[in-house]
This record gives sequence, structure tokens and C-alpha cells, in this order.
Amino acid sequence: MTEVVDFPDLALMAVEAKIDTGAYTSALHCKDVCLFETEHETILSFCVIEPGGSLTRRIYSDTFTQRIIKNSFGVAEKRYVIKTKIVLFGRKIRAEFTLADREQMRYPVLLGRKLLRNRFIVDVSQKNLSTD
Repeated sequence: MTEVVDFPDLALMAVEAKIDTGAYTSALHCKDVCLFETEHETILSFCVIEPGGSLTRRIYSDTFTQRIIKNSFGVAEKRYVIKTKIVLFGRKIRAEFTLADREQMRYPVLLGRKLLRNRFIVDVSQKNLSTD
């Protein structure tokens, strides 16, 4: 099942997302993830790709964690996790997203069951209901 979502905090609009009830966490496609130190804090920096893939923007965050996540092949990997707002069916939801290189995947965003739980019922025979 797929849906179109917005990330207002990241200025990303109309991004295609795959709804995956088999995945626990949600993931956001990004590249060039790195940390740098300032005098007072550690900053996470990453690039997001605009829908259509033509434009890349750098995002900075001082609020993040790191977690071990099993990827789609069952291999554990360390990923950075950010909290950001997502708009889905007109609802603004603050959710966690792991930062992952999803370039080889069809959809740049994966919505896992942690985000969906107690908010939505998934009908796998439907797609892009929020835009209809």
C-alpha cells in the first residue's frame, strides 16, 4: 500500500511513502549523513532528496539518537533517528524516522507499524486514499 505524505518541518511535500506493517520503525531516504561538533553541541547533518530527485537539500538537527535497526534483509545496522512531523490524511503526527539510504528502493519513505498503531486501519487493497 502506498500513500502521499508531507514533512512540514523538512519542507518536503507530496512524497510517496510505502506503508509496511511488517516494519516496526519508519524510514526516510537521505544521503551524506554525518556528525559535526560545535563548541556546545553535536549536530547531525543529512541531505534529503526532493520528490522527483532533481534537488537535494541539507538538513541540520541537534535532536537525534542512534539505534540498531534490522534492515529489510534482516541485517542489523546502526542508524540515526530523528523526530519530525508528518502529515498523513490531514493529520499532523510527530514520529520517529530512521535515516537510511533508500536509493535502491521504489519509495523514499517507509511508514512502519509504530507510526500507524492506534491511528490507522490498513487496507492493503487500496492506495493513495488521502489524495482522492
